[in-house]
Amino acid sequence: MTTLKSKEYKNVFRYVMITVAMIAAATGVGWIFRMIGFPEANIVIVYFLSILMTARLTRGYAYGIAASVIATCAFNYFFTKPYYTLSVNDPSYLITFAIMTVTAFITSALTSKVKQNALEAQEKEAEASALFQLTNRLTDAADISDIASITTDTISGIMNCRAACLCFDESGQPEQSFIQQQSADKQVRRNVSDTSEIRHRIEGLRTAFDAGEEFYDWPIYGRETILGVLRIPKETAVSMSEPLKRLLRSMIESAALAMDRFRSAQEQQRSREETVQERYRSNLLRAISHDLRTPLSGIMGTSEMLMDMTDKEDPRYSLAHGIHKDADWLHSLVENILSLTRLQDGRLTITKQPEAVEEVIGGAVSHIMKRYPEYEIMVSVPEDVLIVPMDAKLIEQVLINLLDNAIKHSPPDREISVSASEEKNTANFSISDRGCGIAVSELPNIFKMFYTTRSGEADAQRGVGLGLTICEAIVKAHGGIIEGHNRTDGQGTEFVFTLPMEVQNHGE
Repeated sequence: MTTLKSKEYKNVFRYVMITVAMIAAATGVGWIFRMIGFPEANIVIVYFLSILMTARLTRGYAYGIAASVIATCAFNYFFTKPYYTLSVNDPSYLITFAIMTVTAFITSALTSKVKQNALEAQEKEAEASALFQLTNRLTDAADISDIASITTDTISGIMNCRAACLCFDESGQPEQSFIQQQSADKQVRRNVSDTSEIRHRIEGLRTAFDAGEEFYDWPIYGRETILGVLRIPKETAVSMSEPLKRLLRSMIESAALAMDRFRSAQEQQRSREETVQERYRSNLLRAISHDLRTPLSGIMGTSEMLMDMTDKEDPRYSLAHGIHKDADWLHSLVENILSLTRLQDGRLTITKQPEAVEEVIGGAVSHIMKRYPEYEIMVSVPEDVLIVPMDAKLIEQVLINLLDNAIKHSPPDREISVSASEEKNTANFSISDRGCGIAVSELPNIFKMFYTTRSGEADAQRGVGLGLTICEAIVKAHGGIIEGHNRTDGQGTEFVFTLPMEVQNHGE
């Protein structure tokens, strides 16, 4: 701050000396003109020239205006009668002085304005050139750290200081070290003692920058989060002119845009890779599933035939029954996988037809009871026939998957129920059990692909985490909503899904 004030005082002194020197020079030339016998008009022109030179060589309007007043007084003092006094004998000189002063004011103001415009144009040109060079360098950056390094190097060169930059990762956490400019061609890493303190300070910032005791920190804002912090020494920051501050802000914005572009490119690349991996996985699952369907059907048919040919007391009956049950489970898994791949590829078409809800639920329950005859399922439907637009085969698959999920989490002596109702042009379906329930921490993940719960009873049952994923996809394809939660009236889980009643219709 002391250096800045000292520099300002030196500039003021220099401009005052220029003003005095110009008026003194004009007075000297005017003295020579008077000795030669030139008319007073020539001397006035010399004073005008000195005012123009003063306005040209100084900054601001004050010195030109001061030169105008001093020039008028000097002309009156040295070149009008009575000489060497400010008295005026000829009243016409008063008009001359007034015109001379006003003309000098206007001339000085116009000259200062032209100079100011020229300086602003030069500053804007320099700013545009610096931004262009920075942008060109940023296009070659390989990563976020490279962008920070280039920005730090450019700003350090322009500001003539040792700037530094701290990058934030994708989760919004600061890295462990600053990239600091050590010299014109050398950068070093400076460890951060407390990254959380910096993050909280920047996140709570209410001004354009954070003024510290030794450094000023400018946040680098991205579209959605903070990308980094640019640090400049305090002595440099406080002495920056407005054009430099404007240039600094523009450079920080350029760095933020470059970082945002790089992050977006990374996200797009990850998305492309995930899409390719998902396609490979779907193709593999589809191929395996198709190859398994035929032999599984043969195994199920053969085992069922052996069961019919064998007495139930024969050990071979239980063996054939176990084979049939396992083959049936594998067949169900294969069908789920094929349904999922068709949904993901967008090849599963939804053909809605008015269907009786009671028949769809009955078909699903009948299918489940064949596989799990030891369970009892309670069904509750409206007395009037409820007709809902749906793809009956797909909604039956949803009910089968949800009932199968309930059975996997419930012992045979526990209640399992399925119900349907209509409310506000919406058909509501509910499948509930009295099983072990779902941990609260796992509820947000139950519809994710290949996610299985960690409960003990669930571990005893085989599952790969596809059933609920398929349910969600089918219900959403119908324009409905599905959710799962633990029951509030006791132990167990309840899954509820809705289907829109495009045509409200009750049959008799």
